[in-house]
Amino acid sequence: MNWDDVRIFLSVARAGQILGAARRLALNHATVGRRLSALEEAIGTKLFERSPGGCEMTEAGRVFRSHAEAMEAAMVSGRAEVGGSDVQLSGTVRVGAPDGFGTAFLAPRLWRLTQQHQDLTVQLVPVPRTFSLSRHEVDMAITVERPTAGRLIAARLCDYRLGFYASPAYLENADVPETLAALTAHRLVGAVEDLLYSPQLAYHTDLVAAWPSRFEVSSALGQTEAVAAGAGIGILHRFIAKGRGDLVELLPDDTIERSYWLVYPESARDIRRVSAVVDFIRSAVEAERGLFA
Repeated sequence: MNWDDVRIFLSVARAGQILGAARRLALNHATVGRRLSALEEAIGTKLFERSPGGCEMTEAGRVFRSHAEAMEAAMVSGRAEVGGSDVQLSGTVRVGAPDGFGTAFLAPRLWRLTQQHQDLTVQLVPVPRTFSLSRHEVDMAITVERPTAGRLIAARLCDYRLGFYASPAYLENADVPETLAALTAHRLVGAVEDLLYSPQLAYHTDLVAAWPSRFEVSSALGQTEAVAAGAGIGILHRFIAKGRGDLVELLPDDTIERSYWLVYPESARDIRRVSAVVDFIRSAVEAERGLFA
């Protein structure tokens, strides 16, 4: 088995297409396709289903990827140890995150890591859904609960709080609720409950039995903007709402607490670009822990 072919396989796996991998490797796309075919022939199985829209890994490809990344980590580690110097980070790391944390916190900060490492590409996917680490949809994920299955490393990033908010415009024409029971007399903004990907996201259940919302948005940021526009009262992330003049916190003693977890496969522990992103995210959260208090 040729290591260069394995390296090309990993580039195609990360780019999702032969043309994208060819650009990253500065190779002709026909050369990348030919080397990929040579690797599949050497292994004796198909690693990708190729189509005009890109390359989707087969089950065999997903299994081989974990071994290929272990080979890559060993190569990088060996070069650094034998050469007595650090090795420049390169490649792509994809991070999945909830839309609130991903867009409001990570997006304004995480890009700075790419300034430190010219050959590193970071892909941030901040959408309200679960991500499969075993299928390599992402290299790491921020989750709202600790995973209980799989060979994964999970570290608590921070606790965060949510509260009840409305806009000044809404409150001009409505009484300010002074109790939790009074909330149901108001227009409420909520989530689309059958699209919640974790029971932890049914926030209202911590404090009230029901949340009869008439306007529902499937993302945390969407709910925030709807409440700020006067749609009603919503349960919003404090670290997102904090400091916004178009949001007023209600019932400040009644808050909901959750946690963010940083999760990645054990097999990625020694991949330097992954550990660099892990360390950066941890440091960024630690530096601004007060934002989540």
